[in-house]
Amino acid sequence: MEDGTSRSPGHCGDTAADYDVLQWDTRVDCEVRQILDRVADKWSLLAIALLDQRSLRFTELKRKIDGVSQRMLTRTLRQLERDGLVSRTVFPTVPPRVDYALTPLGASLHTTIKALVTWTEGHQNEIAAARDDYDRRAAAEALVTAGSP
Repeated sequence: MEDGTSRSPGHCGDTAADYDVLQWDTRVDCEVRQILDRVADKWSLLAIALLDQRSLRFTELKRKIDGVSQRMLTRTLRQLERDGLVSRTVFPTVPPRVDYALTPLGASLHTTIKALVTWTEGHQNEIAAARDDYDRRAAAEALVTAGSP
């Protein structure tokens, strides 16, 4: 970049050798943060994981994602489509049939999500033990605090 020029307003860091966690700027216009917020959302993660297996109709996705409202699923799929992670195909039938599928970009993201799930599965017992330890310490501290004047 030339002297005297500035980066785009949405630029807030990169993952070069001098990696800095603060690159995920708290500004609303930070593109990296916006993308991370989108792909780390629980509904997005579930939709991407399900679509990795095959393309699905909206009603199939809704049925498979326990607890998601129609409005939230619609919003999630639109955002994923806008980001280029999901493709939407409308078939001119009565009623209209709409299929959703991962794009190659979405499939590459699924690889990362799968690694995160694998890590979680491998460490769930350690996490459960840490939670139990924390809960015991918090309960003991609450008793001490309640007993002090």
